[in-house]
Amino acid sequence: MNALIFFLLLLSGSLYDHFSSEKRKLVWCDEFDYSGRPDSTRWNYDLGDGCPTVCGWGNNEAQFYTKSLNNAHVENGMLTIEAIKETKNGKEFTSARLVTKNKGDWKYGRVEVRAKLPHGNGTWPAIWMLPSDWKYGGWPASGEIDIMEHVGFDPGVIHGTLHSEKYNHVKQTQQEGKTLVPDCSEVFHIYSVEWTENQIDFYVDQTPYHTVQKKPADDFRGWPFDQRFHVILNLAVGGNWGGMKGIDPTIWPQKMIVDYVRVYQ
Repeated sequence: MNALIFFLLLLSGSLYDHFSSEKRKLVWCDEFDYSGRPDSTRWNYDLGDGCPTVCGWGNNEAQFYTKSLNNAHVENGMLTIEAIKETKNGKEFTSARLVTKNKGDWKYGRVEVRAKLPHGNGTWPAIWMLPSDWKYGGWPASGEIDIMEHVGFDPGVIHGTLHSEKYNHVKQTQQEGKTLVPDCSEVFHIYSVEWTENQIDFYVDQTPYHTVQKKPADDFRGWPFDQRFHVILNLAVGGNWGGMKGIDPTIWPQKMIVDYVRVYQ
C-alpha cells in the first residue's frame, strides 16, 4: 500500500476513534422518539420577531416565532421546524426557534445534529449555540458558535462560524469556514462541532472542514468560549443575510427536519 494512503487512512481512523462513543459519554440527547410538541424537559421557545433593538436578538427577519404545532412538531421520529407564509403580528411568515437554555447547557464537548435543510431564496436555517450566562456582556462579547448556517440563495454552501467581541460579522472579522454539501436539502447530514478549551473544530458527516484555535494573545475578547453554551435550532426567513437576494414567494412552506440532537463530553 502506498505510504501516503496508509498514513491518511490511519489519520482518518484516529480522528473517528477520537470522537467515538467509547471515548465520550453521551450527556444529553433528543432522539425525537415521541409525537406532538417538542419535549418541554429539553426545549424552550424563543418567541416573537426578534426586535434586535428591544429584545436583543434577531436580524431584521420576516418571520414571527411561535410555539404552535404548525411551526414545530415531532412525528415519525423527527422534529420538523416549519416556516409558513402567514401574517402574524405584522410579519409575513411564522416559524419556530427552539432553545435548550437551562435544560441543556454545556462547557466543552461534541454537539451533533442530523438534519435535512430547506431550500430556496429567503430560507435561513441555523443550528447554533449561544452563551447561557452572558458572563462577558451582550452580543458579541460573550460569544456565538454557529454549527451550521445555510442561506437559500447560495445552495449547498454550509457555514461554520465563531463570533466574539474581537472577531464578528459586524467588523467583518468573523472566524468562518465553508464547505459544499450539494444535497443538503435532499438528504440528511450530520453537522457538528468538537469544542475543547483552546480549539473548536467544525464537521459535516465526521469530515472536518474548519478549525479555530485560541490565539496566545486572546483574552475573553477573542475567546469567550470558556463558559456554558446552549443549543438553538431555528428556521429564519429573509433578514440581513438570508434575504439579501429577496424571498421567493412561491416556495412556502419550507421545513428543516431534525433526526436527532446529541451532546457528548
